[in-house]
Amino acid sequence: MTHEASRRFFDGVVKAARETELLSDEHFTVDGTLIEAWASLKSFRPKDEDPKPPGGRNDAVDSGNPTVDFRGEKRSNAPHVSRTGPDSRWMRKGTGKEAKPCYGFHALMENRSGLVVEVEATRAGTKVEREAALMMVDRFRKKWRRDGAAPQTLGADKGCHAGEFVRELLRRKITPHVAMVTGRKTDGLDGRTLRSAGYRLSQRIRKRVEEIFGWMKRVGGLRKTRFRELARFGEQGAMTAAAYNLMRLGRMVV
Repeated sequence: MTHEASRRFFDGVVKAARETELLSDEHFTVDGTLIEAWASLKSFRPKDEDPKPPGGRNDAVDSGNPTVDFRGEKRSNAPHVSRTGPDSRWMRKGTGKEAKPCYGFHALMENRSGLVVEVEATRAGTKVEREAALMMVDRFRKKWRRDGAAPQTLGADKGCHAGEFVRELLRRKITPHVAMVTGRKTDGLDGRTLRSAGYRLSQRIRKRVEEIFGWMKRVGGLRKTRFRELARFGEQGAMTAAAYNLMRLGRMVV
């Protein structure tokens, strides 16, 4: 299935939910997660290195799975690239976790139903998460504008607490319900917003998006992508999100 076909299928599931009036058009949550790429640790090599895999002491035996010694070598995304998954990035999921080649996967959730209404596959990165959030909001509004879609609030975690991101939401006339980083002051994310009942509700509902990612990884098989190209990974992500929505719809309409 092509990228366009997987997108059409995903949009068809969202359309079915809208036609049964299971979706609201005002309150949403955005979040992202890391998906392990189909690339080995050995595949991350310096960009200026000969692309031919290095041989070991016995090339006849070692050529298919060469011995690579990383001891003492500092690796990062700037000078290194994966030979088998060039769009993946070397990332860690948290402090103390090992770094792995990963992609970023992002979802826009409608708060009332908990359904996924937009997805985006990207290279991994913190700033990319905010860019993907704005991209998904704009795409959703453009697709369903004729049906009255007009996002009013957007919940997000602390990774989205950045002045530029908040300003972009306000420019779109969307109230930012973003979790605040302690001690960081941002125009547009003031005490009046934080004290509102809507903000507190958005922050409670925001955690439901983690259930979506958990289902996609544990049940949908998205813990590690089966494809090496970013576009193909995007197809897999869209189909997995559509499957999640179908599962949710089956429970909601009974």
